[in-house]
Amino acid sequence: RRSPMAVCMCQAVLPAHAGPRGELGAGPLLRWMDAAACLAAEKHAGVSCVTASMDDIQFEEAARVGQIIAIKTKVNRAFKTSMEVGIKVTVQDVLTNSEKIVSVAYATYVAKPVGAGKVELKPVELLSAEDHLEHSLAVERRRIRLGYVQVFQKLMQESNKEGDFYTCEEKDAVSTEHTHVQSTELVLPPHANHHGNTFGGQIMAWMQTVASISASRLCRSHPILKSVNMFKFWGPSFVGDRLVFNAIVNNTFHNSVEVGVRVEAYNCEEWIKDQPRHINSAFLIFSAVDDKGELLTFPRVKP
Repeated sequence: RRSPMAVCMCQAVLPAHAGPRGELGAGPLLRWMDAAACLAAEKHAGVSCVTASMDDIQFEEAARVGQIIAIKTKVNRAFKTSMEVGIKVTVQDVLTNSEKIVSVAYATYVAKPVGAGKVELKPVELLSAEDHLEHSLAVERRRIRLGYVQVFQKLMQESNKEGDFYTCEEKDAVSTEHTHVQSTELVLPPHANHHGNTFGGQIMAWMQTVASISASRLCRSHPILKSVNMFKFWGPSFVGDRLVFNAIVNNTFHNSVEVGVRVEAYNCEEWIKDQPRHINSAFLIFSAVDDKGELLTFPRVKP
């Protein structure tokens, strides 16, 4: 039995990491979170690991240029070939010596077998009361993840059968087609691990960028990412793949907006034949503020 595998990563927020408001962009933060969590997973597994999913991520606090981001990750529980990694992100101000929680999230990583052999993950050794609690809760969170996907798929099937789509009658409603954004990225070696698999955090960062552009088409300000929902990888991508990101606003809720993003991958042959592989989808929730820091109201949309 192995002791809980923990990793701590610190990163100074530099101007290159910040957006127009001087706050840390969600893209770099998602990359750092994935990298730190993957290190903890590989430390426990002893083999390369890939991101399978990340639970709903809530961002509670913004970090600004000059502050320090600290990311602590720990393997909570190991299953047969996958494991849950807890992620805690805090922001530290070097001038005031204050510390605030930015986000607490849970990610699932899958151990990649070496050759034809199978990976049998060893259980985590529980050393503290907190370890025991997280170990027990990991089973419940896993059950919720599996149920979440099934419920959503059932909901989509029922909606397609009914064929009864909502239409907005408001005169000033904005067509969702106006918010559609498509972006294409070529996966290069810096975007991937040593096995050629694209980093999950890099894909998350690209998704955040295209979703932010989509949301910005409804407000005269720079959208702020508040949460990421239902982030699950359905398949891998590799160096040399072309990743196509499609984002569109699904609906607005007064002071927030939901943007759906779908990611499809193509290798060279698939690119020519137009045969995409659906590798990921997620829903991103944004808000926006004016110069005084007050929340802006999003217009209604017409699907």
